[in-house]
Amino acid sequence: MESRAPVAYEREMFRLAHISDVHLGPLPDVSYRDLASKRVLGYVNWQRNRRRHMHDAVIDTIVADIKANAPDHLAVTGDLVNLALDGEIEMAKHWLETLGSPHDVSVVPGNHDAYVPGAFDKVCRSWAAWMSGDGVNTPVDRNAFPYLRVRGNVALIGVSTARATAPFMANGFFMEGQAERLGKILGDTAGQGLFRAIMIHHPPVRGAVPQHKRLFGIARFHKIIRRHGAELVLHGHSHLPSLFFIGGRGVRIPAVGVAAAGQAPGGKHPAAQYNLFDIDGEKGNWRIRLTRRGLTGPSIPPSDLQTLELGVEAAMAAS
Repeated sequence: MESRAPVAYEREMFRLAHISDVHLGPLPDVSYRDLASKRVLGYVNWQRNRRRHMHDAVIDTIVADIKANAPDHLAVTGDLVNLALDGEIEMAKHWLETLGSPHDVSVVPGNHDAYVPGAFDKVCRSWAAWMSGDGVNTPVDRNAFPYLRVRGNVALIGVSTARATAPFMANGFFMEGQAERLGKILGDTAGQGLFRAIMIHHPPVRGAVPQHKRLFGIARFHKIIRRHGAELVLHGHSHLPSLFFIGGRGVRIPAVGVAAAGQAPGGKHPAAQYNLFDIDGEKGNWRIRLTRRGLTGPSIPPSDLQTLELGVEAAMAAS
C-alpha cells in the first residue's frame, strides 16, 4: 500500500511510538519446579526457536532508534517476557526503567506475561507504574483495566487480554466487565475531544492469528467500538506489521500490528520493527501518519520501511 499525497503536519503534533512482543532474554536459571507446568513447553520452544531468533542486541538497537526519533510517548503492547518466571518479571521491570519515565511509557500485558496462574498478579505488582491510569493510587489488578492516561490531546487507553491458558493455547480474553469500563472511558474522552488510542495485546480482528491464539470477545470489542468510536488501535501478538480497519457503519478505525521488537533478521517472521505515529488535528479531523521503521538485515541500522496516511480521509477511502 502506497502513501497518498503528503499531508502538512504541525510541529505541535503528538508523536507516539509502538513496540510489542519483546520476549526479553536470556532466560534466568530454571528449576525443575519451575517447569512443572505449561512452562516446560515454553522452555522447549525457547531452546529450539526463540533463543536463536530473539536477541537482546536487536531490542537495544530498536530502542536506541526510537529514542533518536524523540517520541512523546511509547506504547508497549505486551509479551515482555517468555515463561513469566519471577526473574524474568524483575528483569523486565529493570528494562522498562531504561525506556524512560513511567509517565512517558505505557504497557499492557500479553499472554506470555500471564503464562501460568499467578503470573499476571506478579506482573501487575512489578510493572504497576507503567500500567496505572492518571491519578490512580490503588494496586493494579485485573479490574484496573482498561486504564486511562491523557498526554496532550491524546487519550492512551490500556486494555488487558492476558490470562493463563492451557498448554498449546495462547488465547486472549475481553470480557463484559472490561467492555463496560472501556465504553465509559471512550465516551468520556470523546466528550473531551481527545484522540483515543487503544492499546491491546491480542488483535481484535477475526482471522488475524490462528484459532489457538485468537481473542475471545472480538464481537464484544467491536460492539463497543461501533457505539463509542476510537481513532486508533495498537496491538501485538502476531509478530507481523499488519493493518486492519475495524468499526463498520461508515467508520473505519485503523488497527495496527507490529513485528516483534526482538526478532533478528533471518527468522520466519519479519525482522524487528516499531511503529511511529505522528498525530495532528482535532476531533472530526484527525491526521495520522504511520511510519514503520525496522531492520532489513544483519548489521544494518533501522530505516524507514513504509509510510502511510491513516487519517479520516484515508480510512474512508479504504472502505
